[in-house]
Amino acid sequence: MNFVPAVKAPENSGGLASWWFVFKRDELLVLTNNGKAEIPFNKDLSDINIKPLKKQYLGTMGESPSFAVEVSLETEAPRGMAFRNLRSLLGEFSDELFALSGRAFQVISWDLNHQYCGRCGTPTVAKQEERAKVCPNCGLVSYPRISPAIIVAVINRNKLLLAKSSRFKSDMYSVLAGFVEAGETFEDSIRREIREEANIEVRNIRYFGSQPWPFPDSLMVGFTAEYDSGDLRPDGVEIVDLQWFSPSELPHIPGRWSIARRLIDWFVENYNEREKV
Repeated sequence: MNFVPAVKAPENSGGLASWWFVFKRDELLVLTNNGKAEIPFNKDLSDINIKPLKKQYLGTMGESPSFAVEVSLETEAPRGMAFRNLRSLLGEFSDELFALSGRAFQVISWDLNHQYCGRCGTPTVAKQEERAKVCPNCGLVSYPRISPAIIVAVINRNKLLLAKSSRFKSDMYSVLAGFVEAGETFEDSIRREIREEANIEVRNIRYFGSQPWPFPDSLMVGFTAEYDSGDLRPDGVEIVDLQWFSPSELPHIPGRWSIARRLIDWFVENYNEREKV
């Protein structure tokens, strides 16, 4: 279903059922239908005995309104439903539904974290015409935070650079990634991150694609690049191991729901035949 974003809910929805993205901190309320997690679809939250603390209009999914909802920590899941950690729903939802769930979570988190002006401490008020909070005292406007991060597939001839992060609890390897710092271009960030974490230089940086990553507010921007120079060496802090892998020698890698996996699959698709030559 197509999603059309909006800030102001229609005055009359005509009694249509709505999609309800109900969050208790970072846990999303879902119902289970034949083993499949689904978003509640009701005319009103009172239909499932849920009392919202706050409600934010997101737009329409299909022809139906959708809302992001914050509930208290004491809220119990209705019968046949459960609160699930948002990350655990990766791979269970479609890409479109997970993206909208992430949008709802980011809106709720932003609203919760901007109750007061960061400059003067005055309680903020919501702007009607856009997704923003404004301070009635000093005029500071606060928009939902988005933290851009780069993620890069580095190629050396027919091999892909994969890293084992100190944060990984398993033996999984993935492509390198990092946050964009103030004043950097994406290209600057790529060169710095790879230099810091792998001790090498890259060239021929090309845009690949992007993915919202609501943990809590990132936007992953994917690129490909080619090895240029330097001796491969992990930084020993964030990265504990680095290796070049051919398409037929890949280790344990991320699931298909991530842009990291999309980059790795792209490498396999484009370099597998070259390996056979």
